[in-house]
Parts: sequence; structure tokens; C-alpha cells
Amino acid sequence: MASKTGPRGNADEPASAGAPEAGDPEAEFLTVLGQRVRTMRAVRAMSRKMLSQTSGLSERYIAQLEGGQGNVSIILLRRVALAMGVRLEDLIASVEGPPDWPVVRDLLQKAGAEQIAEAKRVLSGAAAPGEGPAQRVALIGLRGAGKSTLGRILAERMGWSFVELNREIERENGLSVAEIFAIYGQETYRRLEQGALRRLAERPGPMVLATGGGIVAEPVTFDLLLSSFFTVWLKARPEEHIHRVREQAAKGLVPARLPDTDNALRELRAVLMSREPLYARARAVIDTADHTVAETAATLTALVEGHLGNGARRGA
Repeated sequence: MASKTGPRGNADEPASAGAPEAGDPEAEFLTVLGQRVRTMRAVRAMSRKMLSQTSGLSERYIAQLEGGQGNVSIILLRRVALAMGVRLEDLIASVEGPPDWPVVRDLLQKAGAEQIAEAKRVLSGAAAPGEGPAQRVALIGLRGAGKSTLGRILAERMGWSFVELNREIERENGLSVAEIFAIYGQETYRRLEQGALRRLAERPGPMVLATGGGIVAEPVTFDLLLSSFFTVWLKARPEEHIHRVREQAAKGLVPARLPDTDNALRELRAVLMSREPLYARARAVIDTADHTVAETAATLTALVEGHLGNGARRGA
């Protein structure tokens, strides 16, 4: 047999599952993947036999891969990528990048922190340091952190407009956030969230923005927030988050759909632990633990006034 197999013979090569069905997203992904492998192999003037010999995979498997057939093992696909001298992520990228993307990516990998920061600023359309609107504050943190309550108080004291990002998304799309998640899923919600935030960043006038707790989950969206707003993390203990959400539910301010306390605390601690390094990228942190709303509001107002400097308290 002309082609080689893996260390365990053909057993590590999946059998073909037949021709993919039209309209099946997974089948379409396999088709695109196969086209990319075939194109990259052709660009490198590699025959299937040569790729087979270099990767240790059979020509039959490579033919199936290029034809968009069968299940694809990530380990075997990695071997194909290594054999062709390409990056695995270039084979499985969800969308095609611009022609210059490989060059840009390689330059970014060699760039320093300041160069990367400048590239992000230019690509996001954010203002240069010192040129952006100073009278813009965004509050981040977990659900129950007090973002809406404190945001309204701060906006009233400063004479600024107050915006809740989730309410803006609902207004623009005619659906509640819960309906967007249920019908379209998280990926669509994150896309709508980014679009709404970008439009708010371009809106003139001073503003206090209360964000959703998961805005840190999408890197591009979070970078846009950090570059366009003076961002403050409202920090609290998980127990306090739970207590505040339950109080809000009792007042009818949020849906009363909370799990039992023990499970809720475990889940909240896990979420907070994963998000803390991201929340910590905010320009300032206010620990609300053991403080009343009035005390925290006073701290937040003083923080923002200090950021703005003397004589900049009232919005235009």
C-alpha cells in the first residue's frame, strides 16, 4: 500500500459517513473545511500521496476529508495541518479572513504591548488617549451588583443621561433579552449587544451606562467598552449578589426564578471566579460589600468627579 497510516494503523481514521445533507450546518462546515484543505494543498504543490506520506494518514482519508465526508478528528486534522505547514486555526476558522490576515496576525504576535493597544484602538474606531469623551461612565459587575440602581443615582447627580444596555437591546429589536436568548441563542445576543454598544459609544453627550454581567465574555465588545467609557467594577461577595437579586425578585423588579441558595452560591462563585480577571481590567473598582446604597453612591460620585476633574461635574 502506497500510503502510510497512523501508529495504530487505519483504526484512528474514521470511516466515511456518506455524502453530507444539504442545509445541514455541520455538513456545510465539513464541506468548507475540505475545500480549505484542498486549496492549501494545491497552493503548496502537494499531491494527496505526498500529503499522505508526510502526515502518516491514508490517501483515502485525505480524499474523504477534502470531499467533506465523514467525522473529523481534531488530532488527525492537526496532523494534516502540520504536514502542510499551516495553522490548525486557519483550517477550522468559522469565516474567511481578509487576504492580509496572516500577515497582520504574524505582525501582532511580534508586537509590543503599546503597539497592540494602538492597533486595537484604530481597528475599533475608539478615540485616541486624551481625545475621547471624558463624560462617559460604564458600570460592570455581576447581576445584583447595583449597576442600575447606582447608575441612576449617579446620572441624576451629574445631570447626565442614564442607559441600561439590555433595555437598549430590547428597544432596538422589539424582544426581551430572555426572548432573544430563547429564540436566537447567546451568539446572536452577543452580536446585538456589540452593535448596541457601538451605537451608544457614538452617541453624543454625557452618559452613565449599566451593562449586563456577561459583557466581559466577548473580547471585542469588552475592549470597545473599556476604550469608550470610564469603566467601574462594582464588586461584591457572592452572598450579597444572591441577597440583592432575591430582594429585587420580591419587589417584582426581576423574574423570581432562582435556584436554591446552596446551588446558586456555588454557581455564582464559579462565574465570579472566571470573570474576576476580566472585571479587574476596569479603570476603577468599588467594593460594595457591607456598604449601603447611599454610601456606595457617594463613593461612586466622588470617584467620577475625581476622574473628570474640577468644574466638570455637570453635563452639557
